[in-house]
Amino acid sequence: MSAPEHADTAAEDTAAEETAAEAAGGEAGGGEQLSGLDKAAATLASLLPTGAAAAAEDAARPTEPKLDAQGRAYATGKRKDAVARVWIKPGAGRVMVNGRDAETYFARATLRMVMNQPFEAADRRDQFDVMATVSGGGLSGQAGAVRHGISKALANFEPGLRPVLKKGGFLTRDSRVVERKKYGKAKARRSFQFSKR
Repeated sequence: MSAPEHADTAAEDTAAEETAAEAAGGEAGGGEQLSGLDKAAATLASLLPTGAAAAAEDAARPTEPKLDAQGRAYATGKRKDAVARVWIKPGAGRVMVNGRDAETYFARATLRMVMNQPFEAADRRDQFDVMATVSGGGLSGQAGAVRHGISKALANFEPGLRPVLKKGGFLTRDSRVVERKKYGKAKARRSFQFSKR
């Protein structure tokens, strides 16, 4: 550290000590004490990195629900090759997928169970109507995509549910997709039948 840098650091230290002494000692009037506190806050803010100060402000600010003009929360969910667009609004628990009832679209009970997991975790069963359009992939991937979309939409509608959904792993996009086929192989890893002669 060079001499000018050392002098600047010492000056900052003494300025910080003076503002702390002004704030602690009650000799000055109330207005001057408040300005000393303001100076200390400004000094502290200047020492924090700009990103950290902004993040601290965001954490302190209460989050607002993200709703459209009809009072619905929207989110996009993905799983394997399936992509689901999901809208939720308060209701009786009616779920429509691609214009059909969920009982019809996801005929297997396991698929419906997967789709309803976010509501179970958040303790909001039969409190929201769901309208989803899903495309791509098979039924298993589509059920996972709708689940992901419902989770994100719930977090948008009721930000207080985010920690519960995050803990259950419902907000994380499952990155597992089909591995690509390699040349010289029958599939991704399957070799052709070996022939000794």
